[in-house]
Amino acid sequence: MVDPLSQVFAALADPTRRDMVARLARADATVNELAEPYDVSVQAVSKHLKVLEGAGLVSRTKEAQRRPVHLEAQVFDLMTKWIEKYQREAEERYQRLDDVLDQMNGTNQDHTNQGKGQAS
Repeated sequence: MVDPLSQVFAALADPTRRDMVARLARADATVNELAEPYDVSVQAVSKHLKVLEGAGLVSRTKEAQRRPVHLEAQVFDLMTKWIEKYQREAEERYQRLDDVLDQMNGTNQDHTNQGKGQAS
């Protein structure tokens, strides 16, 4: 069993699927509309959509004769929380490194000043 976050990242690993998500962020679209800019078959686009649906990134509704594909934006919250967690940890790590470097520079300046005092 694959966790939901892994499914989302795996689905977005493909550039065509990322492009579809970007287009769906602007507006819902049918499979045929999504297939227009690509040099692939409608069946290939449907396969990409099944992967995106499996990851929970898109859903399809029925409106009369149309079956528009809709972006499920709440899935991005899952990704955003994961990314923000590790971004915070990385920033804290860099801050600790900055603190150590500041302490070292302060210590070096003390040694430098002491060295100057002894030389004169």
